[in-house]
Amino acid sequence: MDNNVVEKITDTWPQDTSIDAFRRTWTLEGEPLWERVFAVHHERMQIKNGRTALRNLQKIFTCTFRLANSQGFHSMSLRDLSRETQISMGGLYAYIGSKSDLASAIEAVVRQTIDDVMSDLEQHQLAPYQRLKAVICADLYMNDIMHPWYYFCFIEAKGLDKAQREAATQMELKFDQRLEEIFLEGIRTGVFRYDGNPTLLAASTTAMLQQWYLKRWKFQHLKVGIADYANFVFGHVLNSLNFQADPQHQSDLNHQSEPTAPADAGAADGQLSLHSRA
Repeated sequence: MDNNVVEKITDTWPQDTSIDAFRRTWTLEGEPLWERVFAVHHERMQIKNGRTALRNLQKIFTCTFRLANSQGFHSMSLRDLSRETQISMGGLYAYIGSKSDLASAIEAVVRQTIDDVMSDLEQHQLAPYQRLKAVICADLYMNDIMHPWYYFCFIEAKGLDKAQREAATQMELKFDQRLEEIFLEGIRTGVFRYDGNPTLLAASTTAMLQQWYLKRWKFQHLKVGIADYANFVFGHVLNSLNFQADPQHQSDLNHQSEPTAPADAGAADGQLSLHSRA
């Protein structure tokens, strides 16, 4: 095979599990993000023209995150949102019928994004070691890029209606199940050895990943970049699974990523303040 072709393959997600490779495959911010929001939410909108809608959807969701962070989604009214977005109440109702619709759309965008990224990973039919690393990295990269969306789903879940709380719960449990399936496949093939409860290990791994968006200020204070944290979580789980690296995997584990800057709390659209309620 041509060396240029080999280099291209190994520089592509998920063979390359760096955040740069992930971003080259998945664009989860800017206009593509708002196009995704429109695709998920447009059936509930009176406005069907995507070009007309994108700018106002960005205002509506960005301001929702800002208000939810400062006063709580439960306390926020649509009149508050109208004032913050400078969109009239009538104009606002053309996009969202209620706060419940708004919360439902946020949960649906996150759920659809996770499903798309994880379903694509499954198509690559990676071995348990590579799949575990890719799933851990993908989840961290998604919750870093879409931080306000993930943060909202976690923090505001208790204030949502029953159906939305159930959807948020099922979204997390489905991710736990993905991890558990990888553990069990690795155990079945002899790659991993684990005598404990794989369900609990999956749940605790998910909790570790959630810390990246719930405690951003702490990692910024510690000057821990996302590549460092991904390697830490992956290594911790491998140790729990008593993974014995062959020479190829040992080289991978010994590889130290370049120092990465801590996540910029103000870089993305709708980004939450460093001093969030987390």
